[in-house]
Amino acid sequence: MRKDMRRPLAGYLCSALLFLPVCARAQATQSALPPAPAPEFLVSLASPAGQNGQTAAPMGTAASPAASAPATNAAPQDTGPGLTLAQAEQMAIKNNPHISVARLLALAQAQVTREVRSVEMPTAEGALTAVDAHDNSRITAGVLNNPIVYNRAAGGLTVSQLITDFGRTHNLVRSAQSSAKAQLENERATELDIKLTVDQAFYQALTAQAVLRVAQQTVAQRQATGDQVSALAKSKIKSDLDLSFANVQIAQANLLLLDAQNNQQVAMAALNDVLGSETDQEYTLVDETGGNPPPAPDNADALLQTAFGQRPDLAALNDQYLAAHEYSTAERDLWMPTFSAMGAVGGAPVRADQILTPWYGAVGGNISIPVFNGFLYNADAKEAKLRAQAAQENVRNLRDTIARDLRTAVLNAQTAFQRIGVTQGELDQANLALDLAQARYKIGLSSIVELTQAQLAQTQAEIDFTSARYAYQTALAEVRYQVGQ
Repeated sequence: MRKDMRRPLAGYLCSALLFLPVCARAQATQSALPPAPAPEFLVSLASPAGQNGQTAAPMGTAASPAASAPATNAAPQDTGPGLTLAQAEQMAIKNNPHISVARLLALAQAQVTREVRSVEMPTAEGALTAVDAHDNSRITAGVLNNPIVYNRAAGGLTVSQLITDFGRTHNLVRSAQSSAKAQLENERATELDIKLTVDQAFYQALTAQAVLRVAQQTVAQRQATGDQVSALAKSKIKSDLDLSFANVQIAQANLLLLDAQNNQQVAMAALNDVLGSETDQEYTLVDETGGNPPPAPDNADALLQTAFGQRPDLAALNDQYLAAHEYSTAERDLWMPTFSAMGAVGGAPVRADQILTPWYGAVGGNISIPVFNGFLYNADAKEAKLRAQAAQENVRNLRDTIARDLRTAVLNAQTAFQRIGVTQGELDQANLALDLAQARYKIGLSSIVELTQAQLAQTQAEIDFTSARYAYQTALAEVRYQVGQ
């Protein structure tokens, strides 16, 4: 029995002898390091004792520099106005430039329809003409006829009206209308994209804030343990090795706090970006998820037909295919004749003697029949037809992508929902293990190693549970997006 007891005791002594030189070397190395370029930011990590103007109790004579690092024990304070998820979505739709771009493009596409329809409307042109011609001069170059030019000053009006081009302009108008409708659907799709991005950024910021609270609680817990070990070490009840382990745990907690603060600020910057804000506005995010999250959808196939009917990007591609098909029909109609009417009326108060009447007027019609243009119309019609077929394939490709992404989103939501229960159980067991480890260490039945391992496990379990809760909400937002809601 005595030999068996000597082995763990010898192991502890060897560990202490190996660990203390390492600590001394770390302290020497740290003292040789140059000062940090901007140490003022560490003020935000000050402990409540330091904030009240009091000096924190010393950790002990063997305390490492990391052990004396300032830490925040209080929960994060409200630093800005409250913000719910619905309010964030409304702000993004109002202020995000991607929404403005999509809306402006939709308005611009609506004007294209008016441009194409203008061909069916009558056109009128007024003209004022004054000519001082050389006597008996004629235009003899550049044209087949040989018109004479008279001195005159006149004004008139010319009106022309397309009678029919056998459906070409009508198909062009329908193609422009389908393109305008597609752009409206693209605007809706942009809104859904922005909402999904807002949801992801919002829950990421909530996760960062929750992890920050965990880090602050961890610092407070490790600090309290360090104070207890320091007092026991002074009383020679615990060794300096235990105090060194406690100080290492405090330093790790401070590092966790620094990372959590940085992640929280980065997440808030990402949220401000999607909200369309250039300022670094701090918000107090309102968690509306509740204690019992809704269950994940159990079948993606039941949602698939809903997604096919509600996804605006799919509707936009369908409208683009219709636009391409109608444009293809219009290009085929280029070979059809065009019939138009025109009229002109005017007067010449100043005129040469050869111009007998002081006014003029005429009406007529014209039929234009295409005969040959180097196969241009054939190539135009073939190109438009091929582009319409490509647009149809784009629709089919997006349907396949939607089916894949929806099934993936549902599976991810189901897994995320299961992770909540697993991490809840992990957290319960970690809390129980920490309570037992603390009790065993106080009565001397366990070493500081067992206590520190329990603290690490409890911190990681709490972070896992917090991340799992908001990861599930993000997964549900992805499912809603894939369905088109």
